[in-house]
Amino acid sequence: MLLQKGLEVEERDFFREPFSEAEIRELAGSKNLTDLFAWRSPSLKKLGLAGEELADGRMMELMLQEPRLIRRPILRVGGELVVGGSIKAVEAALEALG
Repeated sequence: MLLQKGLEVEERDFFREPFSEAEIRELAGSKNLTDLFAWRSPSLKKLGLAGEELADGRMMELMLQEPRLIRRPILRVGGELVVGGSIKAVEAALEALG
């Protein structure tokens, strides 16, 4: 969809090249860190933390230790960050580009 619109796509396998804390904070930007956190991840269940409230510091620590706890995909379309697999969110971000 992005390529069809003529947009450049840069892929990153963050399992092989994990994000740093600074990169996660930059991605989150004006969003809450909780928006980047994969609350439904089986990895969270394995840690025995499913259903628990987590402070930002703890979420960051967990995402740095276990990249599966970062919601995917993460797309930056123009200045808009789209997290998760919502086609409608991607389409809205593309429409905002004009």
